[in-house]
Amino acid sequence: MAARRGKGKLIFIGLGLHDEHGVSLEGFEKIKRADVVLAEAYTSMLSEGSLDRLEKMTGKEIVLLDRVAVEDGRNVLDACGGNTVALLIAGDPMSATTHVDLRLRAIQKGLETEIVHGSSILTAVPGILGLQHYKFGRTTTIPFPQEGYSPTSPYDVIAENLSRGLHTLVLLDINAEDSRYMTANEAMHLLQDMERRVGRGVISDNTLVCVVARAGAPDCLAKAGRLAELVHVDFGGPLHAIVIPGKLHFLEEEALRIVAGARCT
Repeated sequence: MAARRGKGKLIFIGLGLHDEHGVSLEGFEKIKRADVVLAEAYTSMLSEGSLDRLEKMTGKEIVLLDRVAVEDGRNVLDACGGNTVALLIAGDPMSATTHVDLRLRAIQKGLETEIVHGSSILTAVPGILGLQHYKFGRTTTIPFPQEGYSPTSPYDVIAENLSRGLHTLVLLDINAEDSRYMTANEAMHLLQDMERRVGRGVISDNTLVCVVARAGAPDCLAKAGRLAELVHVDFGGPLHAIVIPGKLHFLEEEALRIVAGARCT
């Protein structure tokens, strides 16, 4: 990964939601023409073997970076000296603040940057469920609890959105190094725990919850129902996401009934 002299360029390429076929034709061509191809898998993931298959399709070696390398960013930026570097990211590249920060650092370093957008979980989940995108409030993420760290901020975001009649997209934590991906069931248990600790009556057994598993995959699953029912359902493999709906339009209610089996009343 030795750098040549010169300005260099960093291209952020979104890979979409499921496997190597989710990358756009533009992204595919830019991967083939890049001098260096890097990838990260800690903010999201593709199905097993996707990067190996993408290597064969493009004829490029893809170097997988861990979380520390991406957040530190120096190896990525150093590789751009005189090179065109493609950084491959599942979903849409600019959905994570880490990538925004890296792009700003690249620009400040005098590097050219480019973004090739990909399908994003932020728009895919509402679309799969038939919910209206503009009726979503802040997105939140439930992290894996650790010793001395078990925040209730996701609960607060849901409460604020519900007070305004807005839906909440709840993303679930990923620990790529340990191949650990939070399930919707774990997330619902954690929300119940937050309710016990905060006690504002936001989450109950009767709370309407929507679960989307494996968005973008052929076996994508969408299910909606009351928390007391869904917390025991097996949604299959990762990745999972949750929506806590706010005030539903009648068309949204119909969509949840038809595509996700919900009983909204």
